[in-house]
Amino acid sequence: MFEGKHVTLTISGSVAAYKAATLARSLQRAGATVRVVLTAAAARFVTPATFAALTKQPVLTDTTWWHDDGQIAHVELADWTDLAIAAPASANLMAQFANGLANDVASATWLATAAPKVVVPAMNSHMWQAAATQRNRQRLLDDGVTVLQPATGALAEGYAGTGRFPEPADIVRQLEQLELFTPQTLRGKSVIVTAGGTRERLDPVRFLTNDSSGKMGYAVAAAAQAAGATVTLITAPTRLTPPAGVTVVPIQSTAELAEAVLTRFPQADALVMAAAVADFQPLTAADQKIKKTKDNDELILKLKKTPDILAEVAKVKRTNQVTVGFAAETQNLLANAQRKLQSKSLDLLAANDVSRADIGFNSDDNQVTFIQADGSRDQTPKTSKQMIATALVARLAAILETK
Repeated sequence: MFEGKHVTLTISGSVAAYKAATLARSLQRAGATVRVVLTAAAARFVTPATFAALTKQPVLTDTTWWHDDGQIAHVELADWTDLAIAAPASANLMAQFANGLANDVASATWLATAAPKVVVPAMNSHMWQAAATQRNRQRLLDDGVTVLQPATGALAEGYAGTGRFPEPADIVRQLEQLELFTPQTLRGKSVIVTAGGTRERLDPVRFLTNDSSGKMGYAVAAAAQAAGATVTLITAPTRLTPPAGVTVVPIQSTAELAEAVLTRFPQADALVMAAAVADFQPLTAADQKIKKTKDNDELILKLKKTPDILAEVAKVKRTNQVTVGFAAETQNLLANAQRKLQSKSLDLLAANDVSRADIGFNSDDNQVTFIQADGSRDQTPKTSKQMIATALVARLAAILETK
């Protein structure tokens, strides 16, 4: 994976900074050329001379940032970079990156880098769990940055917690699984991705919906675009920022989603139905807000089925088109998923257990079992939705090659 690649390793102030030396050597053994950026705090733990000796490359620090010859060192390094890794990344460094600061050499180089980026946090468990750090983590994810999960174990403070820097060998293994240098396997292909939870109006101020955040669908849209596809993202309301460059089609109800999908599907090469579609809608929706009175202690709702979008897609699907579905289940996961795969004539289905809080709706992580039309199955480890999306897109591309 790293053969011939240029990797910039940014190191921040952390007791774990000494492990970055092993990480640099591991990346070199994997074939990468590594250049290092040290923050001022990091230089108090490890010296520039250490990394210059290990990498045989100059080390960029705040004191070597500017040159009398006019060279703009941080931009030169950013342009050189194929992959930027911040490891260990302190809470302060994550905050700088998340807020677009460029007030030192590390943040300026990061901001100028257009290549894929990975953050490997390392900090005290309380700092990692702090609301501000989690907001910054989410902002980085929204910006397309991959944030690895810190390890759980003994911390410098003398007690155990989550925030420990993962072992360098584990980091390299995770990086290899990420497929960061995305091959353009979907170049020239048109892919529709649906996302979010649809809303079925009860009255002008209330609706029936579900807990879907849209994170999985947005991650798939970003991964498909990274693989070279022209992406249309049909999305129910979410709090997410769509990936830059995709065509966004906003919808609310299942009926609107059905119309948007069926109108565009004939021109598409593939459809990924990641939206959490409401199965039922009110038989009638009130024109005005339903008021509570002293005489109506109960409200009886009559519901009807919503359109079965994938069933309608199956009727018009051509042999050279690929359809991918998700099965969000709380019981009998694989049995229910297999039935959905067959009944909707899907080429690929991702089954996930949404009863688990750590991988269900609104979680940043997921774990799915991919089931293909030929009956083959493989389960992913619990990992970020970005990694799941990358794995899904790789399978989608492989299926398209056979069409």
